[in-house]
Amino acid sequence: MPKNKTHSGAKKRIRITGKGKLQRQRANAYHKAEHKSSARKRRLAGVADVAKADVKTLKRMLGR
Repeated sequence: MPKNKTHSGAKKRIRITGKGKLQRQRANAYHKAEHKSSARKRRLAGVADVAKADVKTLKRMLGR
């Protein structure tokens, strides 16, 4: 049986923590950033956990 391939788009966007949680960047952080308030940019700068409903799908895409 052939090996499963890691989804190349997912591996660039999703990070797995040491405990196996999935993290992602927040959307809307960089495009047209000069029009966004500093508080909004700070809020968008951190990482966020992936939604529980998406974890199973993304783990499969990452070969976990």
